[in-house]
Amino acid sequence: MVACCVALITGQVYLDLRIPEYMSEITYHLQAGTATEVIASCGVDMMACAFLSLGMAICTATLAARVASALCRTLRDRQFSAVSGWSRQDLDSFSVASLVTRSTNDVYHIQQFMARAINMVIKAPILAVWAVFKITSSAFEWTAVTALAMVILLVSMGLIMSRGIPYIRRMQWFVDAVNGETREELEGMRTIRAYNGEAHRTRSFEESSDNLLGNSLSAVHIMSPMHPLATSMMSFLTMAIYWVGAGLIQASAGNTQEQMLLFSDMIVFTSYATQVLSAVMMASGILRELPNVMVSSRRIEEVIEHEPALGDGALAAADASDPGEVSFEDVSFSYPGTGVEVLHGVSFSVRKGETLAIIGPTASGKSTLVNLIARLYDASSGRVTVGGRDVRDYSEDELSSMVGYVPQTAVVFSGTMRENVCYGGSSGKGDDEAMRAVRIAQLDDLVERLPNGLDSDVSQHGWNLSGGQKQRLSIARAVCKDPPIYIFDDTFSALDSRTDRNLRDALARETAGATKIIVAQRVGTILDADRIVVLDRGRVVGYGRHSELMEGCELYREIARSQLEDFDDER
Repeated sequence: MVACCVALITGQVYLDLRIPEYMSEITYHLQAGTATEVIASCGVDMMACAFLSLGMAICTATLAARVASALCRTLRDRQFSAVSGWSRQDLDSFSVASLVTRSTNDVYHIQQFMARAINMVIKAPILAVWAVFKITSSAFEWTAVTALAMVILLVSMGLIMSRGIPYIRRMQWFVDAVNGETREELEGMRTIRAYNGEAHRTRSFEESSDNLLGNSLSAVHIMSPMHPLATSMMSFLTMAIYWVGAGLIQASAGNTQEQMLLFSDMIVFTSYATQVLSAVMMASGILRELPNVMVSSRRIEEVIEHEPALGDGALAAADASDPGEVSFEDVSFSYPGTGVEVLHGVSFSVRKGETLAIIGPTASGKSTLVNLIARLYDASSGRVTVGGRDVRDYSEDELSSMVGYVPQTAVVFSGTMRENVCYGGSSGKGDDEAMRAVRIAQLDDLVERLPNGLDSDVSQHGWNLSGGQKQRLSIARAVCKDPPIYIFDDTFSALDSRTDRNLRDALARETAGATKIIVAQRVGTILDADRIVVLDRGRVVGYGRHSELMEGCELYREIARSQLEDFDDER
């Protein structure tokens, strides 16, 4: 399509530059008083050139729009594919608001630019070179005037752009800030209203908006003279050509034939000079938008070419020597860029079919620990193994197939209950398997009450579900996957004691052969665990069964005693 655009634009330039030649011939015949049929014939040829040029311009614009749209579809697809393969460690390098801007606003800038640039970038040099070639065969005075006008125009535009480019480059970062404020406002609306924080959020949003507005106005004020300057220069050049032409014609007084030729040449030269300046104006329009597009291009490149922090191994799930076994060997971890260790020398293991519980004070590293199993991050030192193999040796898909991960904050997608339960690799599961997962997650009472059962709609983010229902839906999703290892990252916190007990009993009964790793805050949730890991400030301060820890771990004993009343109720 680009090759077709080049051919069409070349033909269009040829036709546009043929029209002044017909004008010259018509002017000469009018002055000479020759037969009108010659003038009519030239007029018909001019009209034919004009309509053919119009048709080529329409075809070029259509093809350019298709090229720009196809390119931007590819850019969006490659960004989405790149981000889909990132770990949480990679996502921490980019804000969500920035990623949204890069895949929408930045891509839109490139699409708008490309649709015009394909036409202008190809047309401007062809038109300028061809027109200049035509001009150089005319009087030297006219050529000098045109060259002077071009130099003045190019120098002026260069000075304007040198001042405006820094403001244009900053534009997208201010757009990121506005998008970030908008996202926080929408996601935190309930909390903002509950704490009467509207005024604070409004001030914060206005500050970001004012920064964007100020930068945009500065860029517009600096760059706005470019188009008027080019238009005015075209008028001044036409005036100068006529002024020089008048002098040349006057100098040829007494030679009517030469004066007629000079007059017709002046008409033609004016058209060619206008075409040259038109090419410069096209180039100036492209150059004015180019800095913004270059910034957008670099931002998109950063996403597409970002090398994932976690490399992909080659092992498959079938290569696991002991499916379901999880082991930590002297593992330490620091979040990238912080330099502060969150985990220090953690070591423990859990065999297939066992239940391992992790408990400890807030910010003791519980969620970080299970994130290393799912390989959302890589350990800074030490080794995490699943099925007897280092998690770094598995491919991402194969490791994910072995782990049913239920995060601390339930994630619910818009769609139906069935689509949320039978998600991703479980999409081919039937009704029986889906309902089994729903029953184990203690969600069957809700599904049975819904008008369409599993085919009932779930709103975006699950706004039509309670916190406990969303957590149970996340658990049902993991159960439907039927992996050898389950990770529950504090997923029972929104459940009442009775539902908690029934759910854990169902999990123990229906998934007896699977390994279960449970992060919990309540001692009652982990009483029946085969092993309990007690964390404090990233270190293992207790490891064993409940009875052993009650005797030998002071921190665990304090936690149990602080929940003694609930603990007695559970028993």
